[in-house]
Amino acid sequence: MTGNESSGLGLLGFDSFHFLVSDMQRSHEFYTKLLDWPLVAQAGKDLTERSAQQSNVYSAGDIRVVVSTPLSDRGRAATYLRNHPDGVSSISFRVKNIEQTWDFLAPRGATFLTDIETYRDKDGGAYRRFVIATPLGDLSYRFVEKSGYDGFAPEFENLPLEGSSSSPSNRLGFEILDHVTSNALTMAPVILWYREVLGFDEYWNIQFHTEDVKKGGEHGSGLKSIVMWDPNSQLKFATNEPLKPFFRESQVNIFTEENRGPGVQHIALRVPEIIPVVDEMNRRGVKFLDAPSTYYDNITKWLSEKHVSRVREPLDDLRRLNILVDGEDEKYLLQIFMRDGHQLWSDAKAGPFFYEVIQREGDPGFGYGNFRTLFEAIEQEHHSAKEAEVEMESRPVG
Repeated sequence: MTGNESSGLGLLGFDSFHFLVSDMQRSHEFYTKLLDWPLVAQAGKDLTERSAQQSNVYSAGDIRVVVSTPLSDRGRAATYLRNHPDGVSSISFRVKNIEQTWDFLAPRGATFLTDIETYRDKDGGAYRRFVIATPLGDLSYRFVEKSGYDGFAPEFENLPLEGSSSSPSNRLGFEILDHVTSNALTMAPVILWYREVLGFDEYWNIQFHTEDVKKGGEHGSGLKSIVMWDPNSQLKFATNEPLKPFFRESQVNIFTEENRGPGVQHIALRVPEIIPVVDEMNRRGVKFLDAPSTYYDNITKWLSEKHVSRVREPLDDLRRLNILVDGEDEKYLLQIFMRDGHQLWSDAKAGPFFYEVIQREGDPGFGYGNFRTLFEAIEQEHHSAKEAEVEMESRPVG
């Protein structure tokens, strides 16, 4: 094994992700008013003109999202949005040494979209990056090395923060980006790419179908999911594919149809205390998926079977807020899923992407028992929406 092989990609963590949208004002209000993520940087004039898109950076904790919208019919944002609804177009990672990362990827068959680019700020700080393609449609991965570089990225201008603090306000307590989940009609090429090109290992997998329980139903939804991870940085990436029967009805397939291809389904945002966060987000107007009504009736028994005897959060609060709980061997996690953009804004252009909010109490997993619950909730949302459409179409005109 070579030195580059043994050190791997040299990932330090997530740097940011890039979200392309058709309505910048709506996104601005979502991040600043609903999530309390302040606007911390904007693309400068030259970059805006050259890219033909407006770009804002919002931040909370160690999470940064770049939101861009096209200003004309040319440029990357315009091209992406001609082919897709709003969605994640790239994910950026901080690395220890950009040459090490490049040298690790090159012999493993990575498809480079740029060479290593180096920029320096006025104080001599260095920002270095390159971009590779992924097997997830139009999603790309960017690797970034920063050394004494103060800004967000080249040709972005930092904005003054409110008050005297040197860090942005984060009253809801968002900490880090926990994991990324993508959907594809076939995940074998994605898993192969994570393993053979990025050098990741398999962390976890699951396979289930709602048909497993109800047997002989007229519809259902299922998936296969594999989580790959980089053991050094502990960054995790889940990939889902549909599972028969009712392959076409699977919410994974529905996502790929609405997204017009594979892509990032959701990003999980970690918080230290989920109950006050969800309470406040509800107050601000964020909409979450409802858990099935029977979920909490059996949760105490189910957790006991998994040797989780102490969940310090009150069950009544979890039920009231539709927060899911899972765990094993006295460790647990709490999670909840926002409604997707299409549902949140009643606009298909807003896309099927959504956010997860997660609190970890020692459990590093993905909520095995909650996967089925999430699927049942999303499936119910899709069927309710379909029934509403049929009802509207059947109403007399005039």
